[in-house]
Amino acid sequence: MDPLIWRVLPVLTALFAIIFLYIGRPNKSISGELSQCSLLPHDHFIIRSKRIISSDGVLDGSVEVKNGIIVSIVEGHGQALDNSPVHILDYGDAVVMPGLVDVHVHLNEPGRVEWEGFSTGTKAAAAGGVTTLIDMPLNSFPTVISEENLRLKLEAAKNKLHVDVGFWGGLVPSNAFNRSSLESLLDAGVLGLKSFMCPSGINDFPMTNVTHIKEGLHVLAKYRRPLLVHAEIQLDAEGNEDEAMSPDPTSYSTYLMTRPSSWEEAAIRELHRVAKDTKVGQRAEGASLHIVHLADSGKSLDIIKEAKESGASLSVETCPHYLAFSAEKINKGDTRFKCAPPIRDDENRKKLWQALKEGHIDMLSSDHSPSSPELKLFDQGDFLRAWGGISSLQFVLPVTWSHGKSFGITLNQLSTWWSERPARLAGLEFKGAISGGNHADIVVWDPDEEFALNEDYPSYHKHPNISPYMGMKLWGKVKATFVRGNLVFVEGKHTPAACGVTILAKK
Repeated sequence: MDPLIWRVLPVLTALFAIIFLYIGRPNKSISGELSQCSLLPHDHFIIRSKRIISSDGVLDGSVEVKNGIIVSIVEGHGQALDNSPVHILDYGDAVVMPGLVDVHVHLNEPGRVEWEGFSTGTKAAAAGGVTTLIDMPLNSFPTVISEENLRLKLEAAKNKLHVDVGFWGGLVPSNAFNRSSLESLLDAGVLGLKSFMCPSGINDFPMTNVTHIKEGLHVLAKYRRPLLVHAEIQLDAEGNEDEAMSPDPTSYSTYLMTRPSSWEEAAIRELHRVAKDTKVGQRAEGASLHIVHLADSGKSLDIIKEAKESGASLSVETCPHYLAFSAEKINKGDTRFKCAPPIRDDENRKKLWQALKEGHIDMLSSDHSPSSPELKLFDQGDFLRAWGGISSLQFVLPVTWSHGKSFGITLNQLSTWWSERPARLAGLEFKGAISGGNHADIVVWDPDEEFALNEDYPSYHKHPNISPYMGMKLWGKVKATFVRGNLVFVEGKHTPAACGVTILAKK
């Protein structure tokens, strides 16, 4: 070999090592400069606050973060936690809490990105303190009912995620009895399955019955993952179409009549019977049933309590819109409030809060389900024909806090409902808590700051005007959001690059 090569080779080797180190690790800051993935030019830093929400309660102390992982939580404010200088972020009295894990989000991409997409949806999530969300298998096109369709979803998400995103798969009649099809979808990484016990409104996501649900649970048992169910069964004897059409379609009470609480009760009663299969020693042991967006605080909730007491693996969520709004106060023609199940009366709302506080309802989710403004039929105000779904992802933390304060909720309860239990449902063992070894997914927010959701407020949803929360005054402003140690949002500013990752379940 030419002697010149021998002299140059070590230099070239070192140069290539440097290039690999810094180009191959895009999430890291270089020489104190801002990376594209973080607004903080440090990989090793300490977050201080007088209100850190940990599993041990509210601490006055410090959280050490290094390379995206929580290294330690220390009570008190020591100057440094190791022998080297560490950058310190002191947030004073602001709350430092685990980032929210929202297990019920419709981002609609691919196929209906004009409703919402990965970019706008995850920007809104970051601005609201949501560090992880799980995308639903429907409202996108095609729906995620096969491994092939999941691959299309993953491709559509590339370079668009500002927070971490996992995916639910769909359980529908066409795959319910095809074990190999369901297993290929689960092997590809969906965190669990979702089904509807009533028409979903999406043609390629048809409803299932209890037989389909049983089959789905038996497959899920092998993977120890959940089946999420939209629990409404349409009863012919109630919500009669002729009766529903005769009153004013611009009145919310007209829509409410078409989906009475008995629909939820009938579905949950059937799920109670199916849930027996998830008990220890039964055929679907290892799987679990999860009831999404519970709206009825009456007989439906009583059946859920009974199922839990019997040893069934069953959990349930409700949503901020059922806790913040009541049917009596929805204005004529304001179709922003249409969702399924419907928002019920104020007495029902108060009972949902009580059930949440008592632990009968396990967790919260947004059920962020946006559409285009045209589908909301603002010009007609027709509740019967308008598309249903509440747009809310960016606002769920302050909404929950603002309305929960009057019910005496605590910061630790808020963290349990929005972080710890949702992470557990989705099988995300390194998320949902400020704990050593976990991802540094953190939201910093001020529970004492009031703000107005008006035209000047920076909302990052694709269509902010379709949210029923616009126009409200809320408490609890998000100051900063960290995803795996990256500072992805500071009031009004996101990172230049979208560096969230897709979360796939391990085989």
